[in-house]
Amino acid sequence: MFEGNVVRISRDVYWIGVKDWNRRLFDALIPLPRGTSYNAYLVSGEEGNALIDTVNPGFEEELERKIRSLVDPGEIDYIVMNHAEPDHAGAIPYLMKIATKAKLVATSRGVKMARIFYRVPEERMKIVTDQEKLSLGGKTLRFIEAPMLHWPETMFTYVEEEGILFSCDFFGSHLAEGVYSDDVEDLLIHAQKYWGEIMMPFRTMAQKGLEKLKGLDVKTIAPSHGPIHRKPEVILNAYKRWVYGETKQKVSIIYVSMWGSTEHMAEQMAEVLAREGIEVVLHNLTVTDVGDLVKDLVDSRAIVLGVPAVLGGAHPLIVYATYLFRILRPPTEFTVVLSSYGWSGGAIRQIQELLRDFKIEVVSTVEINGPPMEEDMRKIVEIGKSLASRIKRSEGF
Repeated sequence: MFEGNVVRISRDVYWIGVKDWNRRLFDALIPLPRGTSYNAYLVSGEEGNALIDTVNPGFEEELERKIRSLVDPGEIDYIVMNHAEPDHAGAIPYLMKIATKAKLVATSRGVKMARIFYRVPEERMKIVTDQEKLSLGGKTLRFIEAPMLHWPETMFTYVEEEGILFSCDFFGSHLAEGVYSDDVEDLLIHAQKYWGEIMMPFRTMAQKGLEKLKGLDVKTIAPSHGPIHRKPEVILNAYKRWVYGETKQKVSIIYVSMWGSTEHMAEQMAEVLAREGIEVVLHNLTVTDVGDLVKDLVDSRAIVLGVPAVLGGAHPLIVYATYLFRILRPPTEFTVVLSSYGWSGGAIRQIQELLRDFKIEVVSTVEINGPPMEEDMRKIVEIGKSLASRIKRSEGF
C-alpha cells in the first residue's frame, strides 16, 4: 500500500528507501543496466521507532523527507545498521544529527566499523548479539548475526510479530524498478546476477545463513537492494539451489578473438556441445556484460576458455575473466582451454597457472599456431564430446 512516497509493507512497517535510476556501475565493477535501490525501513511500535538501514550518500535529504512524513526524526529511538557499507550506512552521520536520541544498533564488529567509517561516538551505540531481542512495544526486533554475507559485521533483523526479515544484501537484486518482486517478470535473472556478484564467494557462510532462518515464520523478505519478496518461497527456493552449488548441464564459453581463429574454435565447440544436448552460452569478452557472464557462472557445470596469445601470454581480457572466476569461486567442475597464436604461444601455460589452486578439472587444452585447420576442428569435436559426457555423468553439486 502506497502512502505518499513511502510504502506500507505491513502494520506500522514502511519502506522509506530511495530509487537510484541513473546509477550504472557498482563497486567500479558491477554493471547496473536498470539502476538500483537503497532500501531503508521504519518500524513503529507502541513504545518506540526503529530505522532499519539508511541510504547511499547523496540521498540523505530524500530519506529525511520520507521519515518526516511518518514521524519526527527526534522520535526515532534506534538506527539499526545491518551492514556498514556506505550504500546501506552512508547516511548514518546525517541521521544521527537529526535523530538526536537515537542509538545505533549493530554487532560488536559493526560498532567498530561505525566508529571508523562514520565517527559515531561510543555512548550512542548499542551492541547486540546473535538472537538478542529488542522490544518497541508490540514490535519485537530479533537480531541474527550473518557474518560474511558479505562483510564480517553483517546481521539480519527479524520483526517477530509481522514475520518480516530485513535480510540486508542476502536475497537482494540491483533493480530500481518494482516495489515487490512479483511485479518484476525477470526478477530471478537479476537476483541470480546479484548472487553471483556479491554472495557466491561466500557459499559456506550462505549455507549457515539459510540454516539460521529455519524455524522462523518468514512472511516477507525485505532486502537492502531491489524489490521486496512478499512470496518468499520463490527467492528461498532459488537460493537453496545457488547456495549448495547446484549446476545445470550447461557450459559457458568465454573467449576473445583478435583475428577470428579463437572465435572459430569457440563456435565449433559450441556447435558440438549443443548437438550433444548441452546448454551453451557464449560470451565474447569484448562486448559481453560482466553481470550476464557472472550470472551464467552461477549454474554452469563447465567453462571453455578461448584464449589468443599476446606477447607470450594470454590476452588481458581472458586474464581478467580468469581472475574473476578465481575470486567469485563458482561451483564449476570442468574446463577446456582453446588457444591460438601467431608467432609466440604461452597463453595456455599462463591460464593453467591462474587456475592451479582452483578445484576444477582441466579436461583438455588445444594450442594452434595460426588459423585452425580441418584436423584441428576434428580434435575440438572429440574434446567437445568428451566434455559433454563428463557433464552428463556429473550430478552437478
